[in-house]
Amino acid sequence: MKMLRFNMGKLIRTVRRQRRRMTTRSRFLFRPLLFVPHLTPSSPQLEQTHPPPLTPTEETAFLVYKNRNLFLINCSGHLMCLLLFSPLCCPQFPLGRRAPCDIYWHGVSFHDNENIVSGLVNKFPGMVEMLRKINLSRAMRTMQELFPEEYNFYPRSWILPEEYRLFSAQIRLLKEKDTTMNTTFIVKPDGGSQGDGIYLIRDPSDLKPMVGSQAKQAVVQEYIPKPLLIDKLKFDIRLYVLIKSLEPLEIYIAKEGLTRFCTEPYQEPSQKNLSHVFMHLTNYSLNVHSGNFVHSDSQSTGSKRTLSSVLYRLAAKGVDINWVWSDIIALVIKTSIAVVPELKVYYQADIPPGKPGPTCFQILGFDILLTKNLKPMLLEVNASPSMRIEHEQEVAPGVFEYVPSPVDKEVKVDVIRDTLRLMDPLNKESRPSPQLKAGEFEHGDEIPVDSESQGRSPDENLPSLCLKQVYPKYSKEFNYLRLVERITALFIRFLGVKDNMRLGPTAFRTFIRTCKLSNSNFTMASVDVLYINITRRRSCAIPDSREAGMGLQAFVEAFFYLASRRFKLLVLKEQVVSLLSLCEAQLGPPTSVEDRRSLSCSRAPPRAARTQTLCLPDAQSSSPATQRRATSHDYRLHQKLKPRTLRANVEN
Repeated sequence: MKMLRFNMGKLIRTVRRQRRRMTTRSRFLFRPLLFVPHLTPSSPQLEQTHPPPLTPTEETAFLVYKNRNLFLINCSGHLMCLLLFSPLCCPQFPLGRRAPCDIYWHGVSFHDNENIVSGLVNKFPGMVEMLRKINLSRAMRTMQELFPEEYNFYPRSWILPEEYRLFSAQIRLLKEKDTTMNTTFIVKPDGGSQGDGIYLIRDPSDLKPMVGSQAKQAVVQEYIPKPLLIDKLKFDIRLYVLIKSLEPLEIYIAKEGLTRFCTEPYQEPSQKNLSHVFMHLTNYSLNVHSGNFVHSDSQSTGSKRTLSSVLYRLAAKGVDINWVWSDIIALVIKTSIAVVPELKVYYQADIPPGKPGPTCFQILGFDILLTKNLKPMLLEVNASPSMRIEHEQEVAPGVFEYVPSPVDKEVKVDVIRDTLRLMDPLNKESRPSPQLKAGEFEHGDEIPVDSESQGRSPDENLPSLCLKQVYPKYSKEFNYLRLVERITALFIRFLGVKDNMRLGPTAFRTFIRTCKLSNSNFTMASVDVLYINITRRRSCAIPDSREAGMGLQAFVEAFFYLASRRFKLLVLKEQVVSLLSLCEAQLGPPTSVEDRRSLSCSRAPPRAARTQTLCLPDAQSSSPATQRRATSHDYRLHQKLKPRTLRANVEN
């Protein structure tokens, strides 16, 4: 990465001078951010000439003037950012960064940059691992055991190869009971993305080899039947969700989203069309290669459209969009509650209490499918949703260029812009957090393209926020679902060793003794057997795991077993609540160290400095190997919204 030294004080004065010269109209073409002119290593002065267009592989940095503060935005390989800053035709300059940054914008995971001790990072530790197909399915299954009705929006799933025999046996029994059953299943590789490796089957015998060198972990799910169709095409919804903090939990949902359409008319799955990916899979990365894919500048036509255009079309057919939107909000909140417990364990391991560390936030991509009766079903959650706002287009035989997509730009620019506005530490101190008006996103609310804002900054020229807070706004309706987080608090309390994510046998025995869960019918020898059986089964399920001990999911399984043993006459949810109350009463209030562990999940941003910076690593620097080669100096210091089944007269 190229480095360039310059006089920051002189640069600030120059920026202010250039800002005063700009017309009011040009200053607010891109209203929340203002930019400085071009700077090159050979030119100490700021030039007012515009640079040539950039390609997605060039290293570029921007200085952004906002609310009397400078933000350094170091973009490399992020065409999204280049186009995001283009409304002012902002010139660019190559620039490295040695000094600390206030915001680090990582491409893949929290560990793209090491040794970050302050500022904000746009990734949570463990989010990539937690949102893999298997871990997400395990988390959702746990919640389905506790709250089967509330979590019926996630298809029944089996983990392969661990549960292959169970999957085969259950399907065989179902077919014996109903010989006409023609259920279809979809197989998704655990670490797959962009539709890679996904295929459909009708019987367990159709699974591809799962042994030997070809053994790969995957999830097999029930294929969601009878999807809602528009223009005879299957589609899904990509909704952008901001997790602003874990403790306290804060969730924001973008008012606008994307709908991605298949490119082949839908037919019910059959043996003849199982391999028709353009009919059954809505992944943009697959359908874009279809000859029927339509790139459109209109938001309501083409193979990618805005969510609002689809909702308006449904509303025109008499569909109660407010109920649909409320069910989508409930799905997002419940899914977030399911994944937060494991994220807290990752967080305390990577940023232990008392250790300097950044504040984290993250934009997630929820993929949701509407069924014919308008019930939203969760397909998956993406930890790193694509924020590109352009597509590749062939302008001549063998010649391709990147063309901006108006639909992507309409949605994604607002999401990035308002995420930065919400996370800006200066705004956080200078003005109260935006609050939603009473009634927003409730039944009878407008669909998500209304022009209302949840708050205004001191500058009334700023656009309204596209991100709406849904939690803790609806915390009273959903707090009863957060049982696993209480179990997680017990788990973290007994971890003992800093940076650890697993309980050893001694720590597990200490938990049992401290909570007084052993007796004559359940001796400490039985405790040891329980620990060995669960950890052994989990280690066999994850053959490449190098960590020994009991992870959170295994601890939750053991906790469920203990609860069912002690309170046999109750249903599982009541058993767990009773055992939690017993354990919490025995333990008493947490110590100061345990308090710090809880609070560490939402570290307060450091006191804002005069100069604010935001850095995005390039494609090379995001590699852990490259990070080890880089000098440490470069990186140091741095409702109850209950789901409701709606039936509408929507022609498919």
